[in-house]
Amino acid sequence: MSKNPSGAAPAPHVFEPEFIDGVREIFERRILFNALLGLQISAISPELVTAQIAMRPDLIGHFAHNRIHGGVISAGLDAMGGLAVMAAIGARHLDEPVLARLHRFAKLGTIDLRIDYLRPGIGERFELRAEVLRLGSRVASTRMGFHAADGKLLATGAAAYIVS
Repeated sequence: MSKNPSGAAPAPHVFEPEFIDGVREIFERRILFNALLGLQISAISPELVTAQIAMRPDLIGHFAHNRIHGGVISAGLDAMGGLAVMAAIGARHLDEPVLARLHRFAKLGTIDLRIDYLRPGIGERFELRAEVLRLGSRVASTRMGFHAADGKLLATGAAAYIVS
């Protein structure tokens, strides 16, 4: 991390409340599938985004073990990769008005997705995390994790998104 002339570390990017509200509106309400999954954003920064999914009976994939469906894990991680890209784009274009940055998300789409299931998804709540590894002018690469409430890693994901 570089230091400014006073020797202090630079302040991390902090998004305007209007930007955070706009991202929440898009991610949690306008993308209806995310609402169906129950994805709720916990934190947004240019470096890391986190969200949670509460377990519900309609998300069960294996009824005998009360495991979350693998499709919920996959779709949730895909959505989180997209959210991480939204945050990275928002940070890259801080010089633009909030609505202009939010409008950039209309071009975002998944072009490649890989999910590795590591452990059964059993629990009452799950945390999802994602970060952007590289944000290019046309493609962004991400890494995601699906965690149990105790922090144990249950699944990982890697994805590429078209951004232009």
